[in-house]
Amino acid sequence: MNTKDFFNGKVIVITGASSGIGRATALKLSQLGSKIALASRNEDKLNSLRDEIRSKGGEATVIKTDVSSLDDTQNVVKETVSKWGRVDILITCAGKYVQDYSGEIDLQAYQQSLALNFFGTLNAVKSILPEMKRQGRGHILIINSLDSRKGIIGDGPYVSAKSAMDGFGDVLRQEMKPFNINVTSVYPGRVDTPMIENIEVPRISAKIPPEKVVKAIIKGIKRNRATVTVPSSLSFIAILNDLMPRLADWLYKAFKLEGKVTGDR
Repeated sequence: MNTKDFFNGKVIVITGASSGIGRATALKLSQLGSKIALASRNEDKLNSLRDEIRSKGGEATVIKTDVSSLDDTQNVVKETVSKWGRVDILITCAGKYVQDYSGEIDLQAYQQSLALNFFGTLNAVKSILPEMKRQGRGHILIINSLDSRKGIIGDGPYVSAKSAMDGFGDVLRQEMKPFNINVTSVYPGRVDTPMIENIEVPRISAKIPPEKVVKAIIKGIKRNRATVTVPSSLSFIAILNDLMPRLADWLYKAFKLEGKVTGDR
């Protein structure tokens, strides 16, 4: 089955749809004939995206959502099912790049990162599972980060949340198999989105366009992949960090892979 036939008519919920990876994913999947429920806190941007999708012949609806609220994520599912009768795929893109350079462990930064980057995903997944179990099928795709495989100095809050999500995704995939619900975790490197627009990175770790992550998302869902690293050439980083963590530390420092903050953190 070709990609358009596979996604045509699918009902897809995308959290964090107002910008970055979520926005690019919504645009592409709508062009493939999917019906998209756009979820984010920024209703103005969602409305603009919905109008763009509709102008190109696609179908989308806007549901203002704060993923840190379980009530909000449950409402996304309720409204989507009310409109289209089901949810075939959940793609969790909502997130925030939270750093801590204090050297003293800023508890507020960690709490903020976990609330959005980890518990926001848990809320979305918890809300969708009853419907997918009722349907007897579904696919959940979690946007993680390569940072969960190898931490970067200053990224403690972000890495902690993404690492927790790494473990959660691994367990969820195994637990949902008997229910015919597939789970895919995607691990992008640095992506050229507003989330890290104030970070300059070396050429060896150049930011990739969101559209490249979208291709990985489509492949991950269509082929039912357990994990996808994008770009695939970075897959060695996790292996290197497991086998020789000090060498991985040295390489990150030598090539200045942590990047340079050019604006407000």
